[in-house]
Amino acid sequence: MASSPKSPQSDQASNPPAPVVSGPGLTPLTAEEQNAAGLLPAEYWTQQPLTEDPEDDGASTIGSFTSSTASLSSTIFQYRTIHGRTYHGDVGNAEAWEPNDQRHVEAMEIFHHAMLVQLDGKLYLSPLDEKKVHRVLDVGTGSGLWAIDFADEYPNAEVVGTDVSPIQPSWVPPNVKFEIDDCNLEWTWPENSFDFIHIRMLVGVVNDWYKLFRNAFRCCKPGGYVESLGSGIHLLSDDGSVKEGTAMHQWGKVFGEAGKKIGRPFTVYEDDLQRKGMEAAGFVDIEFKDIQCPMGVWHPEKKAAERGLWYKLAIEEDLEGYMNYLLNLVMGWTPEETKRFAAHAKKEWNNPNIHGYFWLRVVYGRKPE
Repeated sequence: MASSPKSPQSDQASNPPAPVVSGPGLTPLTAEEQNAAGLLPAEYWTQQPLTEDPEDDGASTIGSFTSSTASLSSTIFQYRTIHGRTYHGDVGNAEAWEPNDQRHVEAMEIFHHAMLVQLDGKLYLSPLDEKKVHRVLDVGTGSGLWAIDFADEYPNAEVVGTDVSPIQPSWVPPNVKFEIDDCNLEWTWPENSFDFIHIRMLVGVVNDWYKLFRNAFRCCKPGGYVESLGSGIHLLSDDGSVKEGTAMHQWGKVFGEAGKKIGRPFTVYEDDLQRKGMEAAGFVDIEFKDIQCPMGVWHPEKKAAERGLWYKLAIEEDLEGYMNYLLNLVMGWTPEETKRFAAHAKKEWNNPNIHGYFWLRVVYGRKPE
């Protein structure tokens, strides 16, 4: 199987966002650290000319940073506010880098469709036996659309979606429920609880992938499957059109360094963490599939171009949201530097002469009976 490499908003009226917390107490990289990582200085992007209006870069509403600090409320609706965007409250030791406001929920919904396109319309690739699928777990469910779609496809199965933010819709199929949980903690479900465990796009979220799959192995029923979909962070090109020093070339370096600083790697594909973690946990019959996803619509093949189109649309729906926490807070960039970097990246991947792509990897394995 291996190949080459709108949901209703939660009612927050009585729970206003909490003041921003300075997070991990991180400081910007020194010049020496930037050089060692191959990173251009953040101010470089403000010095490069743009031939198009940067206000249309999807990152034009980055607000000023609020420096006040306060203790987080344990109430799950008491969100943090960072650069005008809200993030999950105090749940375990979670440090999710994507916002949880309505703008980003809408981006998540487009992203869900983009992932279906990558898998040719399928929700999963594991060889499930429909008669044996009774209880399913979706880890890091986000907006909850995967769990809802799976529940529609398997009406006799109970589907549980977990996340650190309560942003899922309230009107769902009767066989779906959502719970607040941090997947980085020890899982509290009993052994052998689920026939299928689904883990999608938790890059930069999981601090220990081996622990994640040990938990999944314990909670998976014998004969059940665990499936993980992850992505690479580096934008590549076979013809050299993604040139060194461009925003697309720097993209993976920036996100990679941010992941190192928060202790949650983005290099899930590059380090083969899904497959290694499953093997170490004890799964058998492990299979993987790598999918080349163009960044943009440059690809001459229709299906590949469609994959690139939907991924581009998902990212551009909230480009600010994908960059805000990591670049402005973790890496110490200014909002203007982040905004300009976003504008250059968007300009490049919309250039049909730049043939960038990245890799997606789906890995699944079976718990021995």
